[in-house]
Amino acid sequence: MARKKKAENMNTQAPISTIMSKKLITVLEDDAVSKVQDIFAHNEIHHVLVTDVNEKLKGIISKQDLLRLAVALNPDVKNEEDRYTHLKALRASEIMTPNPMTLEPEDTIGLAADIFLTNQFHALPVVEGEMLVGIITTHDLLRFSFDLIHAS
Repeated sequence: MARKKKAENMNTQAPISTIMSKKLITVLEDDAVSKVQDIFAHNEIHHVLVTDVNEKLKGIISKQDLLRLAVALNPDVKNEEDRYTHLKALRASEIMTPNPMTLEPEDTIGLAADIFLTNQFHALPVVEGEMLVGIITTHDLLRFSFDLIHAS
C-alpha cells in the first residue's frame, strides 16, 4: 500500500522536457538501412528518428519494425544476419513510420503516459515548431516513476 500512496504523489503535470532525452541519434531520409542497423547494434536504444538535412522530423524507425520487416521480406530464412540482406538496399525513408505523433517540450508527463497507454507506443519525438528537440520513451517514464518512489 505504501508504494501505491507514493505513486499517487507523482507530478504528472510536470513538463516532459524535464525527463526527455535530448541527446538524439538520428538518420537522414536518404541514409541506408544498414546505418540504422549499425545504430541499433552499437547503442542501447530502440528508436531512431529520421530527419531531413535541416533537422526537421520526417519519421521514426523502431528496432521492432526493422525486425518485423526483415522477417516479412525473408520468412523462410532462419539466420538473422541473412534476414537483413534485403534491407541493405533500402533507404530510411522507405521503412520509417512517416509523420509520427509528436509532443512539445511543455506537454505533461501525464499526457505522454496517456498516449503511450492508449496507442501502445513506446516512444514519441518531441518538437518545437517543426524542429526536433528530443524524444520521450516509456523507459524515461519508468525511470521517472522509479526515482520518485525511491526518493520518498
